[in-house]
Amino acid sequence: MVKKEASVIDWAGLSQEMECLLRLKASPVAYKRLEKLEELDKIPEVIRLDRRASFCQVPALARTMGLTVGATRDNFGERCARINGLAPTTEKQVAWEANAFATGWFANVEEARKQMAEYPLVPPGEAVVLAPLASGKFDPDVILIYGNPAQMMLLMNGLQFKDYERFQFFFIGEGSCADGLAQCYTTGKPALAIPCMGERAFGAVTEDEMVMALPPGMMAKAVEGLKALKSRGIGYPIMYLGPLCDPSPVLMQIYPDWWDRR
Repeated sequence: MVKKEASVIDWAGLSQEMECLLRLKASPVAYKRLEKLEELDKIPEVIRLDRRASFCQVPALARTMGLTVGATRDNFGERCARINGLAPTTEKQVAWEANAFATGWFANVEEARKQMAEYPLVPPGEAVVLAPLASGKFDPDVILIYGNPAQMMLLMNGLQFKDYERFQFFFIGEGSCADGLAQCYTTGKPALAIPCMGERAFGAVTEDEMVMALPPGMMAKAVEGLKALKSRGIGYPIMYLGPLCDPSPVLMQIYPDWWDRR
C-alpha cells in the first residue's frame, strides 16, 4: 500500500472553509500534471481511466463522486490531449481540429484556425490526475471551483480584499478548459470561465454554474478574504430584496458612513 505524503498545506481545511463560506454544492477539485506516468502509482487510491473520455468528464468524477482519477494520452481525443499537454501540437493535428470545428463552431477553416492560435496549452507531460481538494492526496497545480455567478463574484471579491488587482478573463468559444484550467496554469492568475457545451453535456455542469481556475497559492488568500467580507456582513447567500424597497437598511451595514451622507 502506497503511503500518503503529508502536505505542508491543509488542503482539506481550506476546501471545507471555502465550501462553507460559499455554500458550494461540491468540493473544489485539485488538478496536477505529471511529467512521468509512473508518478500516478504514488497517489493513493487513484483510479486509472480505462476508456475513451472527454477531459471535462474527469473533474466531474472528482467533484460529484469523490474519485481520484488519473488519465493519459490514450484516454482523450486530440484536442483534450493537446490542451492538457498530453499530445504535441503538430500541423497535422491543428489542421484536423480546424477542419472539424469548421463544420460546427466556425464559418470556415480560417476562422477555426484563429481559435487554434489563441488558446493556451498546459506544458507537456505523460499524465494528469484530479481529485477532490479536500482529500489532500497531492499538492495541485490548479484548483477548480464550480459555483453560480453570485458565488464566483464573492470569490473574486475575496481575492481582491487585499493586494487588489483587476481581473481579466477570456472566452475562446467551445473549450472552456483552455479559458480556465490552461489559462491559470500558464499565467499563474485566477481564470474565470463560462463552461462550454462539452462541460455541460459530459461534465455534469449545470446551467447556472461557472468555473474558477485558481492558483493553489491563492486558496488561503481567497478564504481569508471571504472571512473578512463575512465579518462585515457581506456573504453568501445574497439577500434578494427587489427594486421596490428602500435599500437603506442593507446598504448602511456595508457603507455606514458613506450612506448616511445625504
